[in-house]
Amino acid sequence: MAWRSNLSKNLKELRILFSPSAPASSSTRVFIERNYKDLKKLNPKLPILIREADNTEPQLWARFDFGVERGIRLDSMTEDQISKALEDLAKVGAALKS
Repeated sequence: MAWRSNLSKNLKELRILFSPSAPASSSTRVFIERNYKDLKKLNPKLPILIREADNTEPQLWARFDFGVERGIRLDSMTEDQISKALEDLAKVGAALKS
């Protein structure tokens, strides 16, 4: 998973939005619990914003160079699917730099 250490090269900011209690956000909560420390350790200067709010649909947002943003809804995704979605966003950031 070498892409994880390159997040800060391809993204300017990562935001994860979810509900602290809604069933649709359960995989997102698990993803954060299991992956946040590793992502932050590998990308210490990358802002990773965790936003909890009741009745919020789980979403993953990435901000790239020049203020370009892309978001992905995480409803009913598994932890592995969320990881793949983050990897795909990192690839988008790399493509935008080309």
